[in-house]
Amino acid sequence: MDQTPSPAAAARPRLNVLLAGPRGFCAGVDRAIKIVEEAIRRYGAPVYVRHEIVHNRFVVERLERQGAVFVEELDEVPDDAPVVFSAHGVPKSVPREAERRKLFYLDATCPLVSKVHREAEHHFARGRHILLIGHAGHPEVIGTMGQLPEGAVTLVEDEAQARDVAVPEDRPLAFITQTTLSVDDTAGIVAALRARFPGIHAPAKEDICYATTNRQAAVKAIAPRVALMVVVGAPNSSNSLRLVEVAERAGCPRAVMVQRGRDLDPGIAEGLGAIGVTAGASAPEVLVEEVLARLAERFELAIEEVVVAEERITFKLPAALQA
Repeated sequence: MDQTPSPAAAARPRLNVLLAGPRGFCAGVDRAIKIVEEAIRRYGAPVYVRHEIVHNRFVVERLERQGAVFVEELDEVPDDAPVVFSAHGVPKSVPREAERRKLFYLDATCPLVSKVHREAEHHFARGRHILLIGHAGHPEVIGTMGQLPEGAVTLVEDEAQARDVAVPEDRPLAFITQTTLSVDDTAGIVAALRARFPGIHAPAKEDICYATTNRQAAVKAIAPRVALMVVVGAPNSSNSLRLVEVAERAGCPRAVMVQRGRDLDPGIAEGLGAIGVTAGASAPEVLVEEVLARLAERFELAIEEVVVAEERITFKLPAALQA
């Protein structure tokens, strides 16, 4: 077979692309999407979904074409329609309202988020006041705080808050964390809390999920070797935003986020010897392929995959979808 490059290919400058591994979909996201797809297959369209099933417009729009209808609250769901709760988890008031209305619902909450919910309940049952490390307004934080009565959980967003947060003086303390945080930022907040409250109870096992940790580790391995990091993800995706931050802190001069290949200007890689490419846990691999195809319009790509961990975790679908 003739390996001689075409004149067009020969004219393109070479660009080394370090592709992060792992990247893209995690087991919780994959499970949530399958729940919606299987519900549509079994029960027919429309299937309603409370909140974006995952934070990625490409995924949401693809599911909409199959028959999913995304809503923000249950009062937008007809009485005779099935509804799915998103992977981020929901306050207990949501399934309670669904049961009151006799709605058929499927809970697509990531099992690792559910683990944090159970931890919160465990601490509350033992009389502890809970400090939740996370980002205000994020659906996962809203869902976790909504597992317990108002006032049982106090949100801590950064080290400054950890040093100043007001806590009840008559109760022991415990902390839990949002699953999609920066590992390094969280370590600093935890250190500040431990310094101030030496007896604070910690999670039995790290709350930040394996997928978040692995994707950040892959970015850290690549960042010092490249002049630019491209993160495929959504601006409302916490884990994707953290990848941009991690890249810059790990020594990459510039990190950008794009949602689709068409959003990337290949010119930003002009004159660079090497760039990194990764994807948040809610971004499908097809979007990474779009980015690579976009770069290939201007460069001859030499792709190296940098793998820091192998992921073999899978989560079962709800029992209602297994029969």
